[in-house]
Amino acid sequence: ELMASLQSRLQALWEEQELVLLEVRECARWGEELEVLVRDLCKPQEFERYMMFIGDLEKVLSLLLCLSSRLARVQNALSRMDGNTEPEEKQSLNERHKLLSRQREDAKDLKENLDRRERVVSGILAKYLTEQQLQDYQHFVQVKTSLLIEQKDLEEQIKFFEEQLENLEQSIP
Repeated sequence: ELMASLQSRLQALWEEQELVLLEVRECARWGEELEVLVRDLCKPQEFERYMMFIGDLEKVLSLLLCLSSRLARVQNALSRMDGNTEPEEKQSLNERHKLLSRQREDAKDLKENLDRRERVVSGILAKYLTEQQLQDYQHFVQVKTSLLIEQKDLEEQIKFFEEQLENLEQSIP
């Protein structure tokens, strides 16, 4: 029953992931349309700033989300330790925790820098775009961000349920 339940949940997550991937492709097309508009209206250096921001948006968010999920896994492993845990394993997990915490703080700094750059890009675009076009751009950035977060969350859930299913299958003789 438990295996069937896990399989069912996994199937639902895979279907949800497919829908999110459709939204991601739709968002990418929207981004391409915005890119053409910005290229046509802005100076080359301004367009370059826009493109660099859009490219870095995905990279920085992905890094931050990846580090956060890795840190959460290490914290879970640390919370499961007991008196039987080897000292080397404890030390290794503590070192990984410290390293991931530092890396996540660095990634947060990158995100703050990215947020400042977004304000600069918005200021540049405000000179060229209509109010509606500027709102569309801002909405695009929000949608792109939320889709990245949703995509990463689904990947994590799928990975978790696949691991649970695999552990369950291995525990059954």
